[in-house]
Amino acid sequence: MFDAVLFDLDGTFADTAPDLAAALNRLRADLGLAPVPPARLRPHTSHGVRGMLAAGLDMRPGDPLYGEFHERFLRYYSADICVHTTIFAGIDEVLDACEQRGAAWGIVTNKAQRFTLPLLHQLGYARRAACVVSGDSARRAKPAPQPMQLACRLLAADAARCLYVGDDVRDIQAGRAAGMATVAVRYGYLGDGEPIEAWGADHLVARAQEIAAVAGFG
Repeated sequence: MFDAVLFDLDGTFADTAPDLAAALNRLRADLGLAPVPPARLRPHTSHGVRGMLAAGLDMRPGDPLYGEFHERFLRYYSADICVHTTIFAGIDEVLDACEQRGAAWGIVTNKAQRFTLPLLHQLGYARRAACVVSGDSARRAKPAPQPMQLACRLLAADAARCLYVGDDVRDIQAGRAAGMATVAVRYGYLGDGEPIEAWGADHLVARAQEIAAVAGFG
């Protein structure tokens, strides 16, 4: 049994894609453009604002208006951060299993703290999490191991006794670099890079409920 289970936030713990898509489509409306179907934007969610602007506006860093639209996107998202966002089915059962067995659980995400904490508060999980490490909490973000190492310090836990769960190859890279066991979830956003089987995760799961068994709680 693991002493702690740590989750990526977007696409692993919470389905934030609908509200991120809504922010992108507000930008398109500003330009007089029709909305993009959220399902088309969904695979790009794990890549944050950069991925959403590229997918929805074909806009990339270096474009003259990128900085302006980046900030406008964040402003729109912050204003409506938890309108349609929900916890993935099965996550609650995993959290209950952790708590019943005295194991800690927490969040390690590349999402900035000014979004992570309000979102978790609105979802009702901020007080339950044993640690919340955001993208600007450590000196470097994932795929670097520093956020994972910070989580271990906050939990007073050995990395080898921690299980990290994510839906992006960077999650698996960060967890492995820190010496954690890793789980890649097929229900997440996954992106458009290498297939999930090529990420090198220790475990693959199709449903969140399966995480409990991997952690030794089943």
